Amino acid sequence: MNKLSRLLMFLAALFLGLLFLSPMWKIYLKAPQYPEGLEMHIWVNKISGSSESVLQNFNILNHYIGMEPIHAESFAELKIMPYIVIAFMITGAIIALVGKRKLILYWGTLLLIGGAVGILDFYLWLVKFGTNLNPEAPIKVPGMTYIPPLLGRKQLLNFEALSLPSTGSLGILLALVFAAIAYYVSRKRSQTIVEPL
Repeated sequence: MNKLSRLLMFLAALFLGLLFLSPMWKIYLKAPQYPEGLEMHIWVNKISGSSESVLQNFNILNHYIGMEPIHAESFAELKIMPYIVIAFMITGAIIALVGKRKLILYWGTLLLIGGAVGILDFYLWLVKFGTNLNPEAPIKVPGMTYIPPLLGRKQLLNFEALSLPSTGSLGILLALVFAAIAYYVSRKRSQTIVEPL
């Protein structure tokens, strides 16, 4: 690996730090009783809202339709994921220092798999909360489930739900892109080396 590919790899590892500075995902809910909307933020280590009362309002709505209340303590993933991200950041920086080109490929592949597993886990989380309903809920609609969209818009009774990746997810994308460029640049460099006569 040359200096440029090492720098790109180091930046790839550094970009994962965005996961601690910004939410990974946002779920926006609009309803007649909340015309200004409710915005829930899912971080790598916590769940928050656009204001202090947002999670409380989400849980009030959940109570009426029979969904479980949302508490960060209920999700083991939020306790594990920060350590996984830190491990990727450290190993990425080590790869940049060591300069082994093949390790970039392993790192990027594992990060891609980790991201896919995270999205699958998030989808299963949405399905669990949207289908595991309390039969004693004040509002019951036979056959109705309340699975928010994984990506995009969805109408749920008189609620409009919008689910989108946030800035934290951009950190993962940038890490993958910069790692791929680092791998390509180091390959191109090795191919241009001419054997001495």
